Amino acid sequence: MMSSGEEDIIITDTSFISFNQDTTCVAVGSSSGYDLYSINSTDAMDLVHKDEEPDVYIAERLFSSSLVAVVSTQNPRTLRVCHFKKGTEICRYSYNDKIRAVRMNRSRLVVCLEESLYIHNIRDMKVIHIITCTPPNPTGLIALSAETSNFCFLAYPGHSHTGQLQVFDAETLSCRVVIPAHEGQLAAMQFSRTNTRIATASLKGTVIRVFDTRDGAKLYELRRGLKRTASIFSLSFSPCGTFLACSSNTETVHVFKLDERCSSSDGTYGSPPTDEGWYGYINSMVSASAGYLPSQVTDTLTQGRAFATVHLPTTGTRTICSLAVIRKSLRLVVCDGSGCLGLYSFDQQEGGDCSLIRRFFLGDRAQDSGHVSEAENVSDTSDSGSNTSQQTSDVTATYSDKLKNRNGSEMTDSEKFHEMATATETPPKTCFLLDDDGEFPPVAFAAS
Repeated sequence: MMSSGEEDIIITDTSFISFNQDTTCVAVGSSSGYDLYSINSTDAMDLVHKDEEPDVYIAERLFSSSLVAVVSTQNPRTLRVCHFKKGTEICRYSYNDKIRAVRMNRSRLVVCLEESLYIHNIRDMKVIHIITCTPPNPTGLIALSAETSNFCFLAYPGHSHTGQLQVFDAETLSCRVVIPAHEGQLAAMQFSRTNTRIATASLKGTVIRVFDTRDGAKLYELRRGLKRTASIFSLSFSPCGTFLACSSNTETVHVFKLDERCSSSDGTYGSPPTDEGWYGYINSMVSASAGYLPSQVTDTLTQGRAFATVHLPTTGTRTICSLAVIRKSLRLVVCDGSGCLGLYSFDQQEGGDCSLIRRFFLGDRAQDSGHVSEAENVSDTSDSGSNTSQQTSDVTATYSDKLKNRNGSEMTDSEKFHEMATATETPPKTCFLLDDDGEFPPVAFAAS
């Protein structure tokens, strides 16, 4: 299973590695359980939670709350939403097929099956919409906007053979826009923090495109490589939206700079221009002579090149990356399938090679050494109604069964309802705040 974004998942030596919505946490899984680490410093990765449930292949934490959505290979059709600090299971849903991916923000929780998508209202976990008969999506490739202050968008492949992209409004439960993003099948996608842009890559992996989610217009075309194809595993916008990072199975992580000046008055878009130096001269000449050159040559020469790079010590491994603000500085975070996490400095003015600040071993590799260890320490240089009701019979919501030997930390049903009432007393208009440990989605009644 593989998908992309701030919540990207890779499965290799570990069972999975994934970021949460704002890269404040990384989840690392193995056959013996999963760990949640906090990413709030370049000095240490603090262990937030350790769970010894075997064979978990999805563990999605909701921002910095105590909510985590869990799916295991023992019950691949069942989603459990747990409060890990209290050690309680809030709700459990079963579906008619294996769960391929789970995404959530403060408004919606989306469950991806191979040929359907279930959209839950996270405040009460009711299924509010089902997108059926989607193109086969065995890798669970979807993206859900992290922030919901302006829009709440869901993106998924719209065709089984081409790179058609469907952008769905998860608030109004209607199709937003259909984008012919690539000729080949999609391999990665990610929304910007403002939800106004979405980045995509195809299985070929040589070109990354950025589109406007409001009208589907192509804003940028970025060249990862000329001839060398690659499997792109993750895309990540910086919080400000100026930069876009990309990781693949090659030894290089690319960071592109997105320049607003690329937009032209006639509605056409090219790559971000480089106004200085030899490349800027070539770019202006190519633009001026576009009518005289073959379109393939013009496209290749005008595509944006990487602004900054990270050269990894190994090649051929699956990696995920994210641009995150850590201690008020923009950093590049890179994880590989062995459980190794690297923090890199990033020069927003000059770009170039990113310097390693520190590397940590997570999961089983940390346990082998007895702690989260540092491999290197380099000084820093610088998220419709009627049809839904007929189809929800495919999904069964139940309370978690009471344990025969109930421990002191387990809540009774009445305690759960009390917590749910507290959480939903004064909710914001469009989202459900989960900054407090006592807030979590209510559980639905069991289907009769």
